[in-house]
Amino acid sequence: MECIQAFQQQLNLFPHENLIYEKNFFNLQRFAEGEKTEEPTAKKRGDARKKGQVAKSQELNAAFVLLAGFLGLKILWEFIYGNIAGYATHVFSNLAYTTTTETISELFLGIMVLLGKTALPIMLGIMVFGLAVNFYQVGFVISTEPLGFKLDKLNPINGFGRIFSKRSLVELVKSIFKIIVIGFFLYLFLKDEIPYMPYFIYYDLTHSMTEIADKIFAMAFQVIAVIMVLAVADYAYQQWQMTQDLKMTKQEVKDEYKQTEGDPQIKGKIKQKQRQMAMQRMMQEVPKADVIVTNPTHLAIAIMYQPGMIAPVVLAKGQDLVAERIKAIARENRITIVENKPLARALYEAVEVGGSVPQELYKAVAELLAYVYKLKNKKIRPSSAAA
Repeated sequence: MECIQAFQQQLNLFPHENLIYEKNFFNLQRFAEGEKTEEPTAKKRGDARKKGQVAKSQELNAAFVLLAGFLGLKILWEFIYGNIAGYATHVFSNLAYTTTTETISELFLGIMVLLGKTALPIMLGIMVFGLAVNFYQVGFVISTEPLGFKLDKLNPINGFGRIFSKRSLVELVKSIFKIIVIGFFLYLFLKDEIPYMPYFIYYDLTHSMTEIADKIFAMAFQVIAVIMVLAVADYAYQQWQMTQDLKMTKQEVKDEYKQTEGDPQIKGKIKQKQRQMAMQRMMQEVPKADVIVTNPTHLAIAIMYQPGMIAPVVLAKGQDLVAERIKAIARENRITIVENKPLARALYEAVEVGGSVPQELYKAVAELLAYVYKLKNKKIRPSSAAA
């Protein structure tokens, strides 16, 4: 929009050319209004979430799954190694020279029990980590819309468009970058460790396995640290990309506001109608008043008091044209109009329509009512006058 405004300013320097460029400027303005420059609203994000469109990094899931797997292996390594070595020793010590169906079944059952004891805890840990990270990223979302059948997915042209899209290119660049970075750190690690590998032949099996496991764990955790950094960056990118995809035009924001809050023009008319109805009801109460207090031209307050009331009540109040209307109705109904500038201002500021006169104004209002009753040759009881 700033560019268009600058363009318009330059255009104004050449009045004789305005007619030539008017149509082009209008098109530019329409183009600017169609740009998706507005941040997505909460409703827009909520609708996208219901459709399953959420910012999610697969890299972050993979990083935590690897961390959970290797951390579990690191913690349970001695337990796993001991069980595998013990079962292998048992099998080779008691292995029959003849293979039968019974021995095969026993061997298979033993392997299943061994896998349950060694692999199941790690698999459960991986599952818990994976679910926790996924829940952290997207929360609890159930949507069947991505599973729905859409004919355009079978269109080869659309398929090629998705393959060679900007998003696919970004994913390809990310994968290549990840391979290069991880490969570089693997090279730095292995170039210092490979020369020592031949010395493992001089160790016994238990010692060599322990050394190899330590090297593998050290290499794995170093690679996982690199993957974790890349995954956090990818998660931030996915959040940014989702915001860019959900951005809205100014017209879309206006349309959504109309759908959720209602058309501002209609709301304005409704409020205007409500004010008119409230004004009409207030004017209908004016004939019930005992006195109209004015200041004398700008304000008018209609007051009513009946025996038994705790305090006098303000039936209507207004200023300028409304005050003139209140006084006109009072004249039509022969209601006394009294000019009292301080009291009129005090009542107008302190009391709402339908409210009672505050205690600090009791004396002034009572004197006013007594004066009005005297004019009408009415008498009030002492209790009413005191009130």
